[in-house]
Amino acid sequence: MIDLNNESGHVADEQGLVQLAHFALEQLRIHPQSDLSILLVDEPTMSAYHERFMDLPGPTDVLSFPMDELRAPEDDEDSPQGLLGDIVLCPAVTERQAAENGRRPEEEAEYLMVHGLLHLLGHDHAEPEEKAVMFGLNDKIIAAWQSHKGV
Repeated sequence: MIDLNNESGHVADEQGLVQLAHFALEQLRIHPQSDLSILLVDEPTMSAYHERFMDLPGPTDVLSFPMDELRAPEDDEDSPQGLLGDIVLCPAVTERQAAENGRRPEEEAEYLMVHGLLHLLGHDHAEPEEKAVMFGLNDKIIAAWQSHKGV
């Protein structure tokens, strides 16, 4: 089940983000009954989360809080099921940085939602090799999503 709560005060394509989450989980072969929570928050709330959990000042675009530490299965493994965790997005930050990344605000939110999902599944970008894998997978899922939508 995918649950989305918009507490940000911004208008967002909530249905589109949920559909993308379902699509991305299918692409990653995660069991469709796995639980995922998406929370959209305002800048003060994101700043508080960012400082509390990452010890960094100011708001950020996305944070991920994994629960069961699920991982995408190998080709010969069954799809895992469980609690994926929480993805927290800040639409105000997303809207500001969209142009810097050559995307519309909705596209930036989609990219960051997939980015957060990949973090829930154990991906990271601290090292160059990890970054290449994670961002490559992020780009692949977004490209498949855009193709799926007919963009």
